[in-house]
Amino acid sequence: MSAVTHQSADSQFRKMTETPVSGLILRLGIPTTVSMLITNIYNMADSYFVSRISLAAGGATGIVFGIMSILQAFGFMFGHGAGSHISRLLGAKQIDKANRFASTGFFASLLCGLLIMTAGLMLTDPLMRLLGSTDTILPYARDYGRWILIAAPAMTASCVLNNILRYEGKAALAMIGLSTGGILNMLLDPLFIFGFKLGINGAGLATALSQYVSFAILSSVFLAKKTQSTISPRHIAMELSTIRNIVLTGLPSLARQGLNSISTMVLNSQAKAFGDAAIAAMGYVGRTQSLIFSVGLGIGQGFQPVAAFNYGAKKYSRVRKGTWFTLGFGASFMGIISAACFAAAPQIISLFRKEAQVVGIGGEALRIMCVFLMFLPISVVATMLFQSIGKSIPALILSCLQSGLVFIPLCIILPRFFGVRGIEISQPLAYFTSALVSLPMTIAFLSRLPKDGE
Repeated sequence: MSAVTHQSADSQFRKMTETPVSGLILRLGIPTTVSMLITNIYNMADSYFVSRISLAAGGATGIVFGIMSILQAFGFMFGHGAGSHISRLLGAKQIDKANRFASTGFFASLLCGLLIMTAGLMLTDPLMRLLGSTDTILPYARDYGRWILIAAPAMTASCVLNNILRYEGKAALAMIGLSTGGILNMLLDPLFIFGFKLGINGAGLATALSQYVSFAILSSVFLAKKTQSTISPRHIAMELSTIRNIVLTGLPSLARQGLNSISTMVLNSQAKAFGDAAIAAMGYVGRTQSLIFSVGLGIGQGFQPVAAFNYGAKKYSRVRKGTWFTLGFGASFMGIISAACFAAAPQIISLFRKEAQVVGIGGEALRIMCVFLMFLPISVVATMLFQSIGKSIPALILSCLQSGLVFIPLCIILPRFFGVRGIEISQPLAYFTSALVSLPMTIAFLSRLPKDGE
């Protein structure tokens, strides 16, 4: 390691282990919050512009969201799995090992994206039907989904690059890459859909181009050697233990996003009985909820590298302080945003479509969701904590509870008794249940943490 690189590594180590915890989490979390906010705004922009085409086209965005969840599932698995190890290794000053995890995670995600793209393009129609598409929605879902599949390698690999930067404590650089792609997507959507009259193909093309632009920007950070870890084919670990450790640590992310994708399929399948309006309405609720989530809990993304780095450096008191700060901040902020959203729920849904059935179902579902979103930070922060420090089993359990293990059976059973209301209350009840399990697990773990240095 050169003298300049060594000095930079020492400076980063002091920053991550000596800066007051609350200020450090906010400093790292705010850029990530901005990135998540812009990403979710452009997802909502996609839904908004596509919904101008027709009701069936608007329903297609909810269907294709399932594909994006699948891609994110594998991207986050490799990204969080590699990033958690990288942060702890940098905290322990083992940079060579960090390079192996960075390179192995990146190239594994790229290969995974290529495989999903190939399989998806060969089986597009069956995939769309599996995700819950009706006959009227299928032509739109097919056209939109193909472009998302073409962007698959960029989406999975970008997840890894983004998470490595975050776990190194360089969230601002990650923000630039993700935000640029998101803003570009919002600008290209109306141009391609209406200006070039490409319809829903225009929305898909805009998303694909934006994803590759984000990937190029994130890659340039590593090529310019602005990171401690290095990505190169020569650093790919040949031993099976490295990829196993990445997968095991990232498994909660795969479970979370994978179950989100399955949950979307189940949701669309159950909503299908109530028509295209119900599918579209619940899709709009999902996008709005994601936006609230990104604003309210984006700070939690700043907590992950702080927890991992300080756990690796044996600064356990900072892990404990960071957990309680993030939980308190997330719950308070989420409560304020949810209250505002509750008051304006029908108006928010009507921004997408103004049909009375869409606004009625979507407005009611969004209000129920807002009441229960207060419980979401408990399970999310607990999962972030356990995954960041390498405790994959409790992280996996909590991820599954939060993302579908409770929701899926509720979504199948409750509509039989309560009709469309059963669909509306399934996810909120799942959040409440996961919070009841997460809180005692978190308290018990934090109480067992040793003194610093032990």
